[in-house]
Amino acid sequence: MKVVCEGINLSEAVLKVVKACAVRTTVPLLECIKLTAHNDGLTLSATDGEISIQKTVKAEVYEEGETCVPGRYFSDFIKKLEDVQITLSVDGNRMEIIYADSQSELQTLSAEDFPKISTDISENSFKMKAEDLKKVINATSFCCATDDSRPNLKGCQFLISDGKVCVTALDGFRLATITAPVTSATADLDIICPARTLNEIEKMIPAEGETEVFVARGMILVSVDDTVLTSRLYGGEFIKKENIIPRTFSTVVTVDKNALKNSIERAAILVRSDKNSLIIFDISAGRIEISSNSEIGNVQEPVKAEVEGKDVRIAMNSKFITEAIGALEEDTVTLSFNSGVQPFICCNAENKDVLYLILPVRTSSNG
Repeated sequence: MKVVCEGINLSEAVLKVVKACAVRTTVPLLECIKLTAHNDGLTLSATDGEISIQKTVKAEVYEEGETCVPGRYFSDFIKKLEDVQITLSVDGNRMEIIYADSQSELQTLSAEDFPKISTDISENSFKMKAEDLKKVINATSFCCATDDSRPNLKGCQFLISDGKVCVTALDGFRLATITAPVTSATADLDIICPARTLNEIEKMIPAEGETEVFVARGMILVSVDDTVLTSRLYGGEFIKKENIIPRTFSTVVTVDKNALKNSIERAAILVRSDKNSLIIFDISAGRIEISSNSEIGNVQEPVKAEVEGKDVRIAMNSKFITEAIGALEEDTVTLSFNSGVQPFICCNAENKDVLYLILPVRTSSNG
């Protein structure tokens, strides 16, 4: 194999593809990027068994062929060569990298045993405006679980029907759900897509236009320009959010988002080393009093608010409430409670298409 390509193009491709390389594995090829020279292009491929990314760049191909290079090392090396033309030449198990007046060598592995990446995924599909797809991903993916005890909670559920998609994520302590329009769909769909996959899709899709997502046999595919991402989907039953989200509330609070967020962030500073980063809301007529207490010191400050219903005192993880409020778009938000030990929700004051539910933390004063 021998190809010549521009450093900037190769670097951009490598930085996209390397995200699919396995980090800790006993299979060396899963840590590699496969390079395939064919016709007038160089295709880079990587997979960790769950997600796969392929990217093709223009290149002068003098000798077709394929090889595998260590992904992280190749990525770190090539991104230092963005301003020069690069020649890649493979002989046996060594690849020569020629740039400017210099040359380096990198050990390679045979591409024969590299996992086959299937892109024949077209049984069903749905289309969304790119901005809407970005919005639903950003509004939910941060609420997915990160441990392997319940794998399907590491993804977001996409329920598509009647021209809409409802995306839901939860990690056992909080839940996020959002509804958005779809441009078209070949069928009603119920899939669970890994959060990591969604975050990579969000980065690769354009800011405008439409994006089509293909689904087949437990796999998903998104193609944008010369980049193709495929990923397996999670199986199993997803928790029904209707059984979790309360329908009525005894206390409803309307408050300025920035004032509330700033106060929470100040209170959180003193408890950020604690496991639950615990802060307390004391809600009464006309205000929310936000407090935190640790060995370092304490914070206690009131925030003006419109309060309807009973007084309530509730403790919570400051990270969960900060992330939820930060993801809301309106200047005014609504918090709804039933007691100090039951889940509460927060949402925009006007647009209720997005909702966050958070479990409180039991303390000696509320439990």
